[in-house]
Amino acid sequence: FRIFQSHSDFDQPAFSPETHDAVIRSSICTGEKVAGFKSKKDGHFSEVMLIRSEKDLEDFKREYRVTTVKTEY
Repeated sequence: FRIFQSHSDFDQPAFSPETHDAVIRSSICTGEKVAGFKSKKDGHFSEVMLIRSEKDLEDFKREYRVTTVKTEY
């Protein structure tokens, strides 16, 4: 029995370019940006990380091997 889990124990969201689009959701009111994946089948959005800077966006692209990210408002 373990109380704490290591970072590797957490599941990363599955991303497949065939079934999902990489998307940044940007709030018009607050400017907050969240990167994640949107299902092409039903439009469900899964948040992955908060984007506070260009470096965060580059980290997201590198980690999930994404080259194109759509922005939705």
